[in-house]
Amino acid sequence: MDETQSTMLVTREYEHLAMAITILNHEPLISYMQLPHPSGIAVNLEQKTIFIASTRNPNLLFDFVPVSGVFKRHDISLTQKEVKRYLKTLMPKSIKFYPGYFYLHDLALINGKLHANSVGQNAVVSLGDDGGAIRVWWPNCIEKNGRPIFDRNFLQLNSIAAGASLEKSYFSASTDKISARRPGHKNFPVDRRGVIFSGDTKEPIAYGLTRPHSVRLHNGRIYVDDSGYGELVVVETEKLHTVTRLPGWTRGLAFYKNIAFVGSSRVIPRFQQYAPGLDINKSKCGLHAVDIKSGRILASLYWPYGNQVFAIELVPRNLTSGFPARVNSKDFSNQTKKLYYSFQLER
Repeated sequence: MDETQSTMLVTREYEHLAMAITILNHEPLISYMQLPHPSGIAVNLEQKTIFIASTRNPNLLFDFVPVSGVFKRHDISLTQKEVKRYLKTLMPKSIKFYPGYFYLHDLALINGKLHANSVGQNAVVSLGDDGGAIRVWWPNCIEKNGRPIFDRNFLQLNSIAAGASLEKSYFSASTDKISARRPGHKNFPVDRRGVIFSGDTKEPIAYGLTRPHSVRLHNGRIYVDDSGYGELVVVETEKLHTVTRLPGWTRGLAFYKNIAFVGSSRVIPRFQQYAPGLDINKSKCGLHAVDIKSGRILASLYWPYGNQVFAIELVPRNLTSGFPARVNSKDFSNQTKKLYYSFQLER
């Protein structure tokens, strides 16, 4: 992380945890904040805002910004060291509520506007600053007699490779067919049924994935986590090529030059039918740095008692050092209380 000059943000879905990992004063710094079922992350560097989706009923969208200062009061004592520590810590500036049926997953900025997968509607929505949401894209396969079907989740349309426009973006889904068997059903067919949709044609441009997640564009190429087989793959001339295989359900993907940061997760037993290519007893929760040219795993960080990784994003370290609660802090409870009591945000 020191070489990238970044802070890595990670959402841990079923552990209700958002994490940040960075290097501060040549030492690793891990911090966190508890959030209900966090999923997608998007970063608006211009506005210094980090968005995190919370996928429950109702869905939540958190807007995080770095602390710009603390308010000096007579009823709380703050040392200069504490004030310095609190600066650039991420705090929620606002929270927006959306209906549970939205089933928000991935988040992405497209042409400066925040977009999300509304998995429950088989569509991509544009999320407004006022809390509104507009359906702006969906694949042709959900249309019957010229009318799209938004009232049930048929596809598990769950991630966005953001391009300069919707037409230049790509989207992953577990299938391109509407049927009576839907995601969530135990008999929903998954093995090699997943696809990548083109934002331009609204048709698949790649087939043969198994419960894909975290599709991304990097240097003009499409990468995606083939979750059900624990792989990172790249799409070349509409064919899939394995970059590497990892010990778990792959989800979460971010890049720094020729290095991909990929998450691996344990397979929750009740969802084991979604992972036909994995030994669920050997699946591990962790992060992996992968050389995308050779497929070599450069480094891994494991959480022996961890569960699920959802999203990974890299943000400049000079923007934020992470979340309020710090791992291994000697007095984190008191420090966190002081921060919550006195923080100031840019308006």
